[in-house]
Amino acid sequence: MTTLKFAGFIFLSLASMGYCKGQDPTFSQFFSSPLNINPALTANVNGDWRVIANCRDQWIGPASPYATGTISYDGKILKSKVSESNYIGLGGMLMFDQAMARVLKTSYASLDMSYNIKLAESENGDEHRLGMGGGLSYSHAQVDYDRLNFSMQFVGNGFDTNLPTGEAALTNMKPYLSANIGLLYSYISSYSNIDIGIAGYHLNKPKQTYTNDPKQFLPVRYVAHGSFGIFVGEKIILNTYGIYQAQSGTNYFSIGGAVGYYLSDVSDKGQDDIILNAGLWYWSKNAVIPYLGLSYKNFQFGLTYDITVSKLNQAPSKPKTFELSFIMRSKERIKGIIPCFWK
Repeated sequence: MTTLKFAGFIFLSLASMGYCKGQDPTFSQFFSSPLNINPALTANVNGDWRVIANCRDQWIGPASPYATGTISYDGKILKSKVSESNYIGLGGMLMFDQAMARVLKTSYASLDMSYNIKLAESENGDEHRLGMGGGLSYSHAQVDYDRLNFSMQFVGNGFDTNLPTGEAALTNMKPYLSANIGLLYSYISSYSNIDIGIAGYHLNKPKQTYTNDPKQFLPVRYVAHGSFGIFVGEKIILNTYGIYQAQSGTNYFSIGGAVGYYLSDVSDKGQDDIILNAGLWYWSKNAVIPYLGLSYKNFQFGLTYDITVSKLNQAPSKPKTFELSFIMRSKERIKGIIPCFWK
């Protein structure tokens, strides 16, 4: 039995016993995937709109067991009908997640809306803001059973895939809808920016099973996150981000930051910005994650590589995980606000 097919057999055996509960895909560059973190971050952008794409290839080796990608769009709407200090945001995201070298394929689509209001403004123009967001997610997971072998198909010197699998209860999972909500507090000044948010995903706990087991459901994912950005010099920006997520008895946190250096003339900020970013994040008990990024005008690119620190690093074939991000914002930038990664 090949490694891939053995892994598939173990996965499906666990599922049939009811011990397997799903968890949402996660990104090392969580700060570059805001719609996957909090619906209240919808349209929380220095401009009118943005487009974001993420691609993660995890544990590359003899096979590519996990691959995840997203593309999203969000922006401010009904600007003429909302006061100048408040805005309504609307966004959508498409995501795919493939496991066991594309044996298990899951597709997602989400629609999010937010409302962001100004709570107070000081004499020097600093703002305190509150954002509220909600959304719906659609998901559909499928297993390619033709690429798996089962114990009932073993004939002594191999597997005969024409034989019955012996797993009559297995079936493809039905699509489901889940509800998500979030809150966001922001403090904005000319030289610093703070965001603190909480969110909950899959609050309705939709049914998720390959065995028609009514007790199997998608557990709620709880998220708490924060960011702080500040100019620490005429050409230097410090952006720090942290996140904590918990789902189905599993939790993790990631914390770190990046320093950005203006390669262009600082007097042209918001016009022809060229910013080189370098940073480091720590993913609890999992990885240390170096980050390299480049911002040019309204485009932003990011690259991370997960240096595994868990026991997986002791495997004969060292796991390799790369992640790419791309952000494009509208040309109109709000002047005087620090350029944060997810804004």
